[in-house]
Amino acid sequence: MSLNRRQFLVLTGFGSLGLIAAIAKSLPLRTPWSTDVDRAEFDSLIPDSTTSATPLSNSAEEELLLRFVSVADTGTGATGQYAVARAMAAYHQQNPYDLIILAGDNIYNNGEIEKIDAVFEKPYQALLQQGVKFHACLGNHDIRTANGDPQVRYPGFNMQGRYYTFRREDVQFFALDTNYNADWQNQLPWLEQELSRSDAPWKIVFGHHQIYSSGHYGVNRAFIQTLTPLFQQYQVSLYINGHDHSYERTQLINGTTYLICGAGAGTRPIGRSEWTAYSAARLSFAAVEVYRNSIVISGIGTDGQVFDQGIIKRQSV
Repeated sequence: MSLNRRQFLVLTGFGSLGLIAAIAKSLPLRTPWSTDVDRAEFDSLIPDSTTSATPLSNSAEEELLLRFVSVADTGTGATGQYAVARAMAAYHQQNPYDLIILAGDNIYNNGEIEKIDAVFEKPYQALLQQGVKFHACLGNHDIRTANGDPQVRYPGFNMQGRYYTFRREDVQFFALDTNYNADWQNQLPWLEQELSRSDAPWKIVFGHHQIYSSGHYGVNRAFIQTLTPLFQQYQVSLYINGHDHSYERTQLINGTTYLICGAGAGTRPIGRSEWTAYSAARLSFAAVEVYRNSIVISGIGTDGQVFDQGIIKRQSV
């Protein structure tokens, strides 16, 4: 679904409470911030049987501009998180990177910052010691304590606010607070302003909640109405999220690929939709390689095997 510019402005009502009300009313009946998780649930989960895929070659043999990985729904301190963390560290040894997008639910169950050692610093110690930098956003579990403010202030998450932007090489990243109580009155106009002024060849947005998903939470119609018109207008190539504890890569939807990488500590079942390029309920992370004219996305399991790979071609200006 897409809206023209006039419909979009009417719907969002910049400078009013209309957007917040529209989002609250449009969210699925299974409200995305209502699910609780405990350590035992994660420890009991077993990843799917191993499959592998032949890596796609970059046909243009372009110079690699940036490599990063993304993962979400990690902060349990349980065996699943450690398994994914070890796979991320092993991948780093063979394919160096210095950036990780951490797409929310960084600390279970309630965002308690006093757990940071157990659920972040210890699991990712090998990567942190190598100077790998995490950039995080807030998930629904993270805001349960002090509305997530301690995490925003935590230096290891490199958050420049509840929503922020930063640039690496030819890529500009835009981090969103997608929670129900986010400051949408200011965040949405900020996003449009930052997207419109960016001259980066590649634009990547990340937030915790899903937009297109074949998993537990399904399609987020509120965000399709409010966010995807901006993605289309300003040529956002990739949206990264968690929330659904699975891996899913969509086909191109109005110029944007949607990537769920929420299986960073445990999994839930996931199906397929008409837009699905690949989906899997397995512990995993995503590796992203950025070239001048293409982005290569790889889904990687705890065994270090690539189980999915797809290419995003740069849109013509």
